[in-house]
Amino acid sequence: QVQLEESGGGLVQPGGSLKLSCVASGSVFGVDRMAWYRQAEGEQRELVASITSSLTTNYAHAVRGRFTISRDNDKTTVYLQMNNLKPEDTADYHCYALKRERSGQLAEYWGQGTQVTVSS
Repeated sequence: QVQLEESGGGLVQPGGSLKLSCVASGSVFGVDRMAWYRQAEGEQRELVASITSSLTTNYAHAVRGRFTISRDNDKTTVYLQMNNLKPEDTADYHCYALKRERSGQLAEYWGQGTQVTVSS
């Protein structure tokens, strides 16, 4: 099992910045892709950004150029630096991890989420 714990959410004014952190613990060997998803009230969960163990990144069009995903050398902590935040970025942000188990099967893990509110 992998546990994911997010932190760093909060209330920020439009144009401001926040940095989210997600720490993976437990049986983390085999964790490859990690990502941030977000879910606004009444909306479906959507991918914000992802990063693989080889540090290949991918971003949603809406955040490209404003958000940066990164990962520690130990590969168990992932960050999301969010700049120039907009009201439409308001959502619950969830950390995600994809792990290849010893059996070869893939397992998905989710954090509980951290709320980001962008408002003046």
